Amino acid sequence: MEHTTNNKSYLLPNLVTILGLFCGFYSIIATLNGEYVIAASATLVAFVFDGIDGKLARMLNATSDFGIQLDSLADLISFGVAPAILVYQWALVPYGRLGWMAAFLFVACGALRLARFNVQTKKTDPRFFIGLPIPAAAGVIVTSVLFTKEFIGDPNSMTVPIWFTFNIYILAFLMVSNIRYYSGKTITHLKSYNALVVFVLMIFVLGLYPELFLFLLATGYALSGLLYLAYVRLKKSKKAEEVTNSEEHL
Repeated sequence: MEHTTNNKSYLLPNLVTILGLFCGFYSIIATLNGEYVIAASATLVAFVFDGIDGKLARMLNATSDFGIQLDSLADLISFGVAPAILVYQWALVPYGRLGWMAAFLFVACGALRLARFNVQTKKTDPRFFIGLPIPAAAGVIVTSVLFTKEFIGDPNSMTVPIWFTFNIYILAFLMVSNIRYYSGKTITHLKSYNALVVFVLMIFVLGLYPELFLFLLATGYALSGLLYLAYVRLKKSKKAEEVTNSEEHL
């Protein structure tokens, strides 16, 4: 009986991962049918399953190497291939080779990012991710579609400016970079009241303008690593300047 229960514990997180994979596959089908908003929404649902499976595995004490590898493969489909096909069909087709190479680079860098994460996960500071996580990069793409639908016009009947193509190249670069991004794993260390206030405000804004909120959240997180890098370098330069000034006064 104990062995059966243990098997069920391992099964449940993997089933959740498969549900996330299904959302990614459905997103691809929706894109091929020209239903870009549905494709973007399916990827957002995949985010939910991706956030649940790991926590569920840890809660049930059912983490395994098999589950880790399955999760990475599912992430590559849901947050790599599906968003790349979506952005190519929606925005990059008019730009020929420049467009499809951007889509390919997004998938390739996403695969590299996942592989690096799997081998470095126990060697890095848990407070930070090294490089932009692939779900976050996918989030910028899918929320751009939803933002466009709500505030600009029908995504199916518009030509996206060429500068958006370069955003895909930038996202690909950020995934394989050494830029650090806050992981959120230490958020429980914040004062409970302050965290609750922030959460309530986020729910309020999400309820009023979900497409705008999700777009700003995804874009803001993608930029946060660059801002943190600039802050660290500025802090180091000021410290070096203070050391130099103190040595000059000696």
